[in-house]
Amino acid sequence: MAAPETELDPRYGEPGAGPTSWADARRTLADAELSWLTTLRPDGRPHTTPLITVLDDDAVVFTTGPEEQKGRNLAVDARCSLTTGTNMWAEGLDVVVEGTAERVTGEEHLRTLAAAYLAKYGDPWRFEVDDGAFTSGGHVAHVFRVAPTTAYAFAKAPHSHTRFRFAG
Repeated sequence: MAAPETELDPRYGEPGAGPTSWADARRTLADAELSWLTTLRPDGRPHTTPLITVLDDDAVVFTTGPEEQKGRNLAVDARCSLTTGTNMWAEGLDVVVEGTAERVTGEEHLRTLAAAYLAKYGDPWRFEVDDGAFTSGGHVAHVFRVAPTTAYAFAKAPHSHTRFRFAG
């Protein structure tokens, strides 16, 4: 993926604070143990839930059962956002990714992503690949990736607000 256009919004930062690099925002996404996914219910109300993620190039990857609320929401409207960071005011980096969730079904790609989950989260998150999905303990999980269209980084030491716009 090409480097995004990066824009610092000085209205929301401390004087002299610079923009966050996409490399730093990407590292925050890759290292996050937990992220928050927001999807839209069919009536337009938001639904937010915590989940674990891995990175696939610059895209954030997550799983959901097709019968779960987020799975049902994505079947109607694939637009979503993922958020991660800290709950601290004066330290850390918060990152928000906005985009469209696309289901991953290719067997080889799924095996690569299953290995990424295992490497990041260990044996409790060992997935098998079967029929275009992850399986574990008799459960089926669809795999989605969200390539960012826009992302935001909120740095806190010093405070700054950076927007990343992605081509395509």
